[in-house]
Amino acid sequence: MNDDPKRDALAAWYKLLRQPEIRMDSEEHYDELLKAADEMERKGLINGAEWRVLVREAGVAFANSIQGIGGGT
Repeated sequence: MNDDPKRDALAAWYKLLRQPEIRMDSEEHYDELLKAADEMERKGLINGAEWRVLVREAGVAFANSIQGIGGGT
């Protein structure tokens, strides 16, 4: 692990964003992304503006995933 906890936490968050865990449905994926963002903010690794960016990105990923399910893709 690197010496930069913020960079490591964000890297892990973006990895989860791109590659949800196997058997994780869209809702679980979204919830895990939000929990991770909340935890980073709670620990002081990110500020409120950075937290909002992550939440927004999680929301876009969730919307895209449920649109794909409903759209027959």
